[in-house]
Amino acid sequence: MIIVRDLSLQFGGRTLFKDVQVKFMKGNCYGVIGANGAGKSTFVKILSGDLSPSSGNVEITPGERVAVLRQDHYAHEDIDVLKTVLLGHKELVSIMEEKERLYAVENMSNEEGEKLAELESRFLELNGWEAEAEAGILLSGLGLETSLQDKKMKELTGGEKVKVLLAQALFGKPEILLLDEPTNDLDLKAINWLENFIMDQEDSVVIVVSHDRHFLNKVCTHICDIDYQQIKIHTGNYDFWYKSSQLAQRMMSDQNKKKEERIKELKDFISRFSANASKSKQATSRRKLLEKISLDDIGPSMRKYPYVNFKPEREAGDQLVRVENLSYSVEGESLFKKLSFTIEKGQKVLFISSSELAVTAILKILAGEIEPDEGKIEWGVTTSRTYIPSDNTEYFSNEELNLVDWLRQYSKDQTESFVRGFLGRMLFSGEEPFKKCNVLSGGEKVRCMLAKSMLSAANVLILDNPTNHLDLESITSLNEGLVEFKGTLLFTSHDHEFVQTIANRIISLNGDEYIDKECSYDEFMGIE
Repeated sequence: MIIVRDLSLQFGGRTLFKDVQVKFMKGNCYGVIGANGAGKSTFVKILSGDLSPSSGNVEITPGERVAVLRQDHYAHEDIDVLKTVLLGHKELVSIMEEKERLYAVENMSNEEGEKLAELESRFLELNGWEAEAEAGILLSGLGLETSLQDKKMKELTGGEKVKVLLAQALFGKPEILLLDEPTNDLDLKAINWLENFIMDQEDSVVIVVSHDRHFLNKVCTHICDIDYQQIKIHTGNYDFWYKSSQLAQRMMSDQNKKKEERIKELKDFISRFSANASKSKQATSRRKLLEKISLDDIGPSMRKYPYVNFKPEREAGDQLVRVENLSYSVEGESLFKKLSFTIEKGQKVLFISSSELAVTAILKILAGEIEPDEGKIEWGVTTSRTYIPSDNTEYFSNEELNLVDWLRQYSKDQTESFVRGFLGRMLFSGEEPFKKCNVLSGGEKVRCMLAKSMLSAANVLILDNPTNHLDLESITSLNEGLVEFKGTLLFTSHDHEFVQTIANRIISLNGDEYIDKECSYDEFMGIE
């Protein structure tokens, strides 16, 4: 258990938290949410002891082990992968090293023998004989190939290192598990494995920061909301919190409506949520908690959501694009061969593959950014296309352009008032439109690219991982905007909620083979 008492934190003249009083109980998973800059990662650092608050304290039940996902990719460069995972349990590793030292002693004293016996007993209590096997299972579940588990950390890619560091945090069944963005660099299969793993931790406190709504919905029993310099805990998952907060907002803006109407709407939502969660391992306890909630438990939020709305200037013809015998390779390695398909108006096609390069390549080819090695693409004459790449760096390389001038390049209406108004819809207000475009954050750049695409009024959107770098509010707005979009969408994403609620067709690229099926993502993957 973790108890936070009277916690406050100030950086310079800015207050992040003030007089926070919260408690985290065993058997629950808490999703930490908040607007960008609200202090989500900072709060986790305070809980882990890596950062001291300005006032107040954090109390952890004595004897409980705290495990933290740390993003220092270069901390264990000369250590074997398996050993790096074991380092997640420092006591166990210390015992293993001391045992090894004592067994190497030629003439062991009685004192050393007694110490060795004590170590062996504790080693057994910590399930030490199964440690390497457990580490291997964690790594395999997260998608790290067995052939990499005997290598040094410095031999792995950045994404592979993230998986090892995540396995390190999960190792040894810690009583308290702190995870900051654990789904980063994980594919959808690995995320699904992690969801199931966390849901099995019924004797632990799990606290997680994530922008992945499906992940938060699947694993969280509570939402820890950082807003207005306060931290409040609400029962339920992210969708429940979001729906409830929207209802609270509507109540504030419409005082003439009876509160009972909103409460009934909330109760109806609870009923639907409970039914949807019926297959969850924790469904019974969640349902009991939800039944106790009233609308008074959740207040309005200071969060702001960008306005994302794609309106095609003209409607495309029924047969949108025909792809015949498309092949592409990089440095002699084939990414796909003889790929053929036809896409019709209104379809929202998700491209997936175990190879990120393959998906990015097909989207670039469809967008006209690169040429295939073989094959041809025929677009309908009434189509108009806009493309958002996963790497948008080249669009923001001009050091002279501010945001107004940057967006003006893509706008038919060149007036400053129109361009600034459009930027305002994407949450660039006040003096922000006059920032230089080359100093924007990753999320700000994606919001600019979305604005550019909306201004194009295209009837075909080609989006390569558009949720990367976005906060939850922007992801939610983009998700809703694409659900409402009447044109055709070709895209990829690692956000489960995003792909499940948008895609109506899946094309899976697997080397020289591919699967093409009209269905939702969950149906394609056989997820009930």
